[in-house]
Amino acid sequence: MSFTPKVGFVSLGCPKALTDSELILTQLSAEGYVTSKTFDGADLVIVNTCGFIDEAVKESLDTISEALAANGKVIVTGCLGAKSGDDGQNLVKGLHPSVLAVTGPHATQEVMDAVHRHLPKPHDPFLDLVPAAGIKLTPKHFAYLKISEGCNHRCSFCIIPSMRGDLKSRPIGDVLNEALALLESGVKELLIISQDTSAYGVDIRYQTGFFQGRPIKSRVYELVEALAELAEPFGAWIRLHYVYPYPAVDEIIPMMATGRVLPYLDVPFQHSHPDVLKRMKRPASGEKNIERIHAWRKVCPQLVVRSTFIAGFPGETQGEFQHLLDFLQEAQIDHAGCFAYSAVDGATANDLPGMLALELRQERQAEFMAVAQNISAKKITNLIGSTMQVLVDKSKSLGRAGGVGRSYRDAPEIDGVVHLLPPERVSKTYLTGEFIKVKILDSQGLDLIGVPI
Repeated sequence: MSFTPKVGFVSLGCPKALTDSELILTQLSAEGYVTSKTFDGADLVIVNTCGFIDEAVKESLDTISEALAANGKVIVTGCLGAKSGDDGQNLVKGLHPSVLAVTGPHATQEVMDAVHRHLPKPHDPFLDLVPAAGIKLTPKHFAYLKISEGCNHRCSFCIIPSMRGDLKSRPIGDVLNEALALLESGVKELLIISQDTSAYGVDIRYQTGFFQGRPIKSRVYELVEALAELAEPFGAWIRLHYVYPYPAVDEIIPMMATGRVLPYLDVPFQHSHPDVLKRMKRPASGEKNIERIHAWRKVCPQLVVRSTFIAGFPGETQGEFQHLLDFLQEAQIDHAGCFAYSAVDGATANDLPGMLALELRQERQAEFMAVAQNISAKKITNLIGSTMQVLVDKSKSLGRAGGVGRSYRDAPEIDGVVHLLPPERVSKTYLTGEFIKVKILDSQGLDLIGVPI
């Protein structure tokens, strides 16, 4: 009887790390490995880590410890794998010298080499058993599509470039081929991710690539246009994440106004005051962000803007923080998250003067979130009585007992949801991964409540 090697797998961190995990899992499956749901039931374990903030580092290290205790054979990959400790040596190896191997992020081949060394691949793998779209960790009806890796910015609070390197755009033909395979496999929503989506193609000088024999410029506008064209016959959504407010984005807004792309932008503003942004070494000065948002909404009134901010950055004065609150009110950010500034090992912001007391940073974060949630709640309330298209994420008993879905306003796992009541007509049902029309009856916090019609 042949031996089938089993690999345990844990994926931590952001969607960019998730796509790395999917690549590794796809390769493992292609070579005949199977995944184990438990550590002790696996022949070895792979942990894809996050190393950006202290909480993520702790979660990653705790997971490695748990895997080592339960299994003993552990390969570590991801951002934490690229991080050094206080002595300059690899952090993971220093704390867990018994791990089999440690790699940084986007290192599929290095991970596979380590797997081959410690768990030889089975003979004669059945490559045709792997779907064209690869192995996904998301539900079948939505998927993350990574268009580039790394980042050319050197924001003072961030260490991502030191772990993931400079911007490296994927060939546009590869991106579009993957998108088509996902759509053909039944995916109804493509979430476009990278470290800096707006900068796609900068590193290769927007060179022309090819998809199905057709020349296409490697630039974010042309990429989004091509994705919209691919998605249209499938009736699928295209959602853009990690979009910096560059002028190139202005060209995409008309596509959102006509419904070819979801009118949703995830824009990491981080702050509003020009002096704070300069200390952060952000790529945009911030002075024209309000004007840009107003211009976007003039073209596309239904546009939803999500963003993240940092309160209590070193040297932040009360006036600068008030500027941020005023910006939030004027910009009417639909979904806003806020972190109290936290020092990250290796970040240059640690050396800036004017570190604020932790209590003050947390107070500002709480004050920001109170304003942000009030804005979001008012926007949610205004939707009561409207009819919206909803993508069903979870249905109970074919939808007869209700379920949960999302409108164009909400990205999975980070924004709100639409709680779906049973259909008004007994004969009507809905399934997970299906688009349905929903009448919004009420709101609950930052979520909506509706009934299919």
